Amino acid sequence: MKKILTILVASVLFISCKSTSVVNTKLDGKTERMLKGDWIMTSVNFPGSDYLKVNSFNIEDSKCFIGSNWSFVSNNNKGQMSLNNPATSCREFNSPITWYINKSGEFVLKIINDHKSKKVNTGFVLSINNVTETSFDLVDKINVASEIKNITYSFQRK
Repeated sequence: MKKILTILVASVLFISCKSTSVVNTKLDGKTERMLKGDWIMTSVNFPGSDYLKVNSFNIEDSKCFIGSNWSFVSNNNKGQMSLNNPATSCREFNSPITWYINKSGEFVLKIINDHKSKKVNTGFVLSINNVTETSFDLVDKINVASEIKNITYSFQRK
């Protein structure tokens, strides 16, 4: 009897101590449905943006994302992003993405590129702010001169 009680207590403790990881939380379906559709990134702002370069999403300089196209499908949390501004010296880049918004209001993004989604084990967690039918902002944290600052990516509906 003591053995069964010990196993039961250990099981309850093990289950109650599970991780509260940002990627293991419930989804915010209402906000996800608001993002459904095609968007264009209209601006990228951060302290020192006039003279500093930031490599956004480990792809390209943050300024290269201005004018990038993003598509979000809310019923399967997939989409597409593409950088293709011929007026700049930025390289072209296209990739499928997976994304969702958790109940904490964080936007979780994986850039799939040429891999299967389940094989990609890295991604980005950004805050999502100012969500309306026609615009929203994604906010990431960056290190500027040993200080953590916000970088804001602003989107407009196409």
